[in-house]
Amino acid sequence: MRGCALKDNLAQIFRKQAQKYGNRLAVEKRINGVWHGWSWTEYYDNARAAGLGLYSLGIRRGDRVAILSENRLEWIASDMGIIGIGACTIPIYVTLPGHEVSYIINNSDSKVFIAENKSAVQKALSYIKDLPSLEKIVVMDPDGCDLSNPMVITFDQLLNMGRELQAKEKGLYEKLTDEIRIDDLLTFVYTSGTTGPPKGAMISHKNVLAVFDGLDAVVPAYDTDETVPFLPLCHVFERIAGHFYGMKVGVTAHYTESFDTIVEDIAAKRPTIVLAVPRVCEKIYAKIMAEVKKQPAWKQTMFGWAKNVGAQVSMLKEKKQPLPLGLKLQYAVAFPLVFKKLSEKLGGRVRWMTAAGAPLAREIADFFNASGIFVIEGYGMTETTAPVTLNTIKDYRFGTTGKCLPCCRIKIASDGEILIKGDNVISGYWKMPEQTKEAFTEDGWLMSGDIGVIDKDGFLSITDRKKDLIITAGGKNIAPQNIEGMFMANPLFENVVTIGDRRKYLTALFTLNRDEMIRLASLSGIRFDKPEELYDKKEFLAIVDKAVEEVNKNLARVESIKQYRIIRHSFSTDTGELTPSLKVKRKVVNEKYKDIIESMYPPEV
Repeated sequence: MRGCALKDNLAQIFRKQAQKYGNRLAVEKRINGVWHGWSWTEYYDNARAAGLGLYSLGIRRGDRVAILSENRLEWIASDMGIIGIGACTIPIYVTLPGHEVSYIINNSDSKVFIAENKSAVQKALSYIKDLPSLEKIVVMDPDGCDLSNPMVITFDQLLNMGRELQAKEKGLYEKLTDEIRIDDLLTFVYTSGTTGPPKGAMISHKNVLAVFDGLDAVVPAYDTDETVPFLPLCHVFERIAGHFYGMKVGVTAHYTESFDTIVEDIAAKRPTIVLAVPRVCEKIYAKIMAEVKKQPAWKQTMFGWAKNVGAQVSMLKEKKQPLPLGLKLQYAVAFPLVFKKLSEKLGGRVRWMTAAGAPLAREIADFFNASGIFVIEGYGMTETTAPVTLNTIKDYRFGTTGKCLPCCRIKIASDGEILIKGDNVISGYWKMPEQTKEAFTEDGWLMSGDIGVIDKDGFLSITDRKKDLIITAGGKNIAPQNIEGMFMANPLFENVVTIGDRRKYLTALFTLNRDEMIRLASLSGIRFDKPEELYDKKEFLAIVDKAVEEVNKNLARVESIKQYRIIRHSFSTDTGELTPSLKVKRKVVNEKYKDIIESMYPPEV
């Protein structure tokens, strides 16, 4: 580990990039099917106007400004404007209910709340008596808002205030930027409160610059690259690795219209890099597999052969071994028949994509790799300003999260917990000294809460979440992720949650893939008018039983699923079961479906 090499603060880096790239396209966003973009000069000008507008409202260095909005150009302009005047951005997820929004605004002592629309504004106004520090609400889309309320102004008004101040005091914004020290805070990212209220992880310029150093050393990203961001900017991974690092490198960002238009927008903009999470890769792969199963038997056989060839090629690439002539010839046939189609679905130019935050099945990684799209698996946390370890194109091992970045160090504690230290690690949680103390060892190592192992070559593997470990009534420690991964290999299962902590046996909750349900029912000759009817048909439930039995055959007796229940709707961020990066919130699921879970553990007679 070495000290941070970058001396400019984040806002100074942004200013230099705007000067360097000028009229070249920097960012754009699709709205109602139409792309709206800014050049680097326009991006900087709008950020400066937003920052100076906030300065006109009384925001000063160290003050906090909250943002609640879907991804849009006003979001990133606000963020860079806030940071540019030395203030601190507090991002809030749009899926949070009003009481949680008000908690974050109040806990962070935010003086200004930048809201996307009427719904977002109302989340603050409904709790205004609980927000003594809040002085002004800025709304991006004012349709339906009561603008007679003296507390509410529009985003356009904010920009106009900023431009008026810029005209009166030229160079003020740049002066404020130059006064920022790299130890100054630039954002709080609130982590979900699994054991209490959300905690505001305090991220400084130095933390972000350290990550830049680490990524520069291992990630092949250039100013000719283009991305199509779809993960929420509130998420630390998208904000640090996409928004901030993309700006630092000079990447052009095309923000998708919505999560539903990802494939369409990627095809239109043909990115070279895709920042994704494993669930996105799994969905793409599951869709391909479902399409294959609709094909005639001979085509399925051909696909299976090509997939096997691709897996062999991927394995040899990983080991840095040359391809035998026979395999090389087979791959030359398999690539245009099968693998090229995946590449074309993603625009045909993707060099690499990420799958960070959760394990990715080897089968899926091999398939993408054989398609010429390298999947970078990594590991990180909010408290480490996103990345800690990363596989790279030149040095990787599928199934691991890669090697430690040069900006930090890792080690494994006696109980298997991963410990982290480095300039990318936060100083603590806002106004929570006790929780901060509990997060670190006495000698300053961050306790990740994850269980892992480091192999002889330095590759880290995450084996479980310390708090997610299931300890059965018989005292057996079980890693639920391993079991869930086996089920998820079958496209029938959309989400799987293993239950069994302090219980005599394991059970599970499943959500099912609607397309696969329809396909399997049709193949079996099961008659139905609507897919929902399948949940009540014995013939279809027998198919699910068989799929569960197949997985149980490969599990130890204590790990096998004794009972299960099917949840009849998909988990989502809107209904609360998934995080913005599409990971299951175990605590929420356990509480929300408590009665269903208890039905699998009848009282003993």
